[in-house]
Amino acid sequence: VELPALVEMVELARVAEGALRAEYRPEGFNAGINIGRCAGAGVAGHLHLHLVPRWCADSSFMTVVGETRLLPEDLPTTYRKLRPHFERLK
Repeated sequence: VELPALVEMVELARVAEGALRAEYRPEGFNAGINIGRCAGAGVAGHLHLHLVPRWCADSSFMTVVGETRLLPEDLPTTYRKLRPHFERLK
């Protein structure tokens, strides 16, 4: 992956972290980078980053043990909350 792409990706992660902190007040984050076709939805040369807000005593075990996804609100609501934080990137 070219250095400019990595720099852009890290900068976007910083903006996302700020947006998530402002809107949801998490106590921490999990960040992970998926690299390659097997890790990136079957796309060769694919690279993407996950940034997951976390809270002490959250129910993170649910996705592993219970095969369940927990969403605190519907995705259109999350989009409306986070979108203004990304508008400055245009």
